[in-house]
Amino acid sequence: MKRSVSTTERDDGTLVRDALAGDRRAFDLLVLRHGDMLFNLCFRMLGDYDEASDCAQDAFIRAYRALGSFRGEAAFPTWLYRIAVNTCRNRLASAEYRRYRKAVRLEGTGADDTLLPANGRASFSNPTARFEREERETVIQRALDGLPPDEKTVAVLRDIEGRSYEEIAMLTGMRPGTVMSRLARARRRLRSKLEGIV
Repeated sequence: MKRSVSTTERDDGTLVRDALAGDRRAFDLLVLRHGDMLFNLCFRMLGDYDEASDCAQDAFIRAYRALGSFRGEAAFPTWLYRIAVNTCRNRLASAEYRRYRKAVRLEGTGADDTLLPANGRASFSNPTARFEREERETVIQRALDGLPPDEKTVAVLRDIEGRSYEEIAMLTGMRPGTVMSRLARARRRLRSKLEGIV
């Protein structure tokens, strides 16, 4: 007797086809499957929990609306990543976002502005070790936040997400040589910002 495939065992391509055929649960499963990955990318690019959450949600909305244009030439997560990267880049470039970040830095205590969300942190039994790690992550995130948007994008995708130069070029629409030069500039800036601190 043939066993039916459960919805959690369907691959991304099948879920996309099912979603296009009107199965709303199929797209929900794609969101569940890729939501953490997308949120983590948005958080690293934006440096703020609420902004990252909004941006990840916007990226999924854009993906849902554009689902008919997904041709399967790249893997679904890669296609989704590109949407998220562009959504974050647009947010970073917007005057409203820049004003928001400036207000957060001026008004906030600084303690909660750029910490990784709880589900992204390693669990430490030693409170001192946990505090030191959180402080280090805060300093690194603030240094990333100080980079120009394109440099921040390539630094996050290469040095945090571990993407190849070719993937970054595909995700951002930049030429590979441009990716390499922006990454070199970003690393120089980060080194000077973090020298003696991290």
